[in-house]
Amino acid sequence: MTSQKSIITIRLGGIALIGGAVAFMAVFAFLAARFDYPAVLDGPANLVLPALLATGTTGRAAWALYGFLPLIWLPAGVGAYYALRASHPGAMLLALQFAFLSAVSMMLGLLRWPSIHWRLAELYVAADPDQRRVLGATFDGLNSYLGNYLGEFLGELSFSAFFVLSSWVLLRSRTTYRWLAIAGLLTGVMGWVGMFRNLTTAVAPIAAINNYLLPLWMIAFGIVLFRHRELDAAGVGA
Repeated sequence: MTSQKSIITIRLGGIALIGGAVAFMAVFAFLAARFDYPAVLDGPANLVLPALLATGTTGRAAWALYGFLPLIWLPAGVGAYYALRASHPGAMLLALQFAFLSAVSMMLGLLRWPSIHWRLAELYVAADPDQRRVLGATFDGLNSYLGNYLGEFLGELSFSAFFVLSSWVLLRSRTTYRWLAIAGLLTGVMGWVGMFRNLTTAVAPIAAINNYLLPLWMIAFGIVLFRHRELDAAGVGA
């Protein structure tokens, strides 16, 4: 039987997923309006860095908040582990590790904007042409390593793995509706496909759809975790 302390841990994980999804959508919408995000990620330094600086203190604060949002994967991972470990402890232990890896890699990727990139932008506006070439090369290199490889590829691979594993165990445990667990599996698999968008434009539509499915599944899974005790007692695995 799940202890009261475990129930609190599981519910905190659910709250983290729900709150994180809402915050993700709010910050994403703000950056889309003020910074042409995510299309701006493909832009050159001479366009992106001045635009970044033009967002001002509010824009920098938004990027900082966005950069720390991946921390929600930590309580979410622990909550999911405690909720579902009885059904398959090995899979949920692996899911917990993927949640941690996602938090670290996505933070490294996103926090380059209010920190390193912000400083590059400040230097860029006052630099001569030769200095701008150096700053542009630094900007491109950081985008490739921290952005494409760590933040987007490794980060998205990891949180999609967390969702796939958790949804698979949900399906086995029969503690929630079958269609809901399948929706989680689909969201995770689409995330794996969408993370290859930097290699081929063929998966761009899938990545765009998954940008909307991801917060919806985060909210749905958060509710499942928050109501864990009631669902466990009801056994609604039909």
